[in-house]
Amino acid sequence: MPTIRYFSETGHNVRGEFLEFFEAHGGLAVFGYPLTDEFTQDDRHIQYFQKVRMDWHPEFPEPYNVQLGLLGDELGYRKPPISSAEIPPANHPQRRYYPQTGHTVSFAFLTYFDEHGGLDIFGYPITEFLIERGRIVQYFQRACLEWHPENPHPYKVQLGLLGEIDVDQKQDGKKLDPTLLDPQPAILTSPTPSTTSDSSASPTATPTPLPSVTAMDVSASVKYAITGREGYQTLYVYVTDQQGRGLPGAQVSFVAHYTTRDRAFSVPPTDTTGYTHHIFNVGNPLPGYIIVIDVTVTYGRLTATTQTSFLPWW
Repeated sequence: MPTIRYFSETGHNVRGEFLEFFEAHGGLAVFGYPLTDEFTQDDRHIQYFQKVRMDWHPEFPEPYNVQLGLLGDELGYRKPPISSAEIPPANHPQRRYYPQTGHTVSFAFLTYFDEHGGLDIFGYPITEFLIERGRIVQYFQRACLEWHPENPHPYKVQLGLLGEIDVDQKQDGKKLDPTLLDPQPAILTSPTPSTTSDSSASPTATPTPLPSVTAMDVSASVKYAITGREGYQTLYVYVTDQQGRGLPGAQVSFVAHYTTRDRAFSVPPTDTTGYTHHIFNVGNPLPGYIIVIDVTVTYGRLTATTQTSFLPWW
């Protein structure tokens, strides 16, 4: 297994034990792209990904020296325990109660939880399932699970973007150096997480030949069909080829048409399953006016477009 991997989509390196943990527990599909390289905060080596934060704990034995940060708790999502009348039977096949936090994990979330590392990865549940802006979600100590019925199997359960949310909040509170998010050069050496690295060398990228793609189909949706004038919106894009297969490496951009101006955005290329997404600030628009989003996707000489929209209301 390589000890370093560079993600040109966001311009960051993952290496050493962080990379081993990343690859062993689901990679991009679970954690998303790296938002930073590894850095030191409060005397601990950490690294942000779109959906999680990885923390280095050299005081713990393997395999527990890499753990996901407690973002669910740190961001304040914990809810009071359920009542004794709501506790399911111990032998319930689709619901499991955790007395440590007083919450259950159920149904599709329980299946995903068990198949992707359980307590060691996600920690204990700190809420029941909730409805947030039309989507079913559940918070854990270290992650958030979301239900996406519009996605094909096995992508109906996805991790929420707690890494991005925490980064945004820390930037707003001036608790995170914004230059940590800047793209970095690829590095060739990969020591155990440390304070030193040689980032001066950049390997020569080997071009990947385009597969035989003759047509694209593009679908796009937003996380919140109706939203407030402040906060963040997420655009999801799914690209398939002429045979309906997810198309990796497609270039995506979009323009959001506001009443007073247009805002253009670049999006990371589609991943190995054909998905990509982008979080953007809603930007305090006028309430009650639909914002139309025009999405453009290119792949080689092919171009395809689609459209979606959302309504800022309050």
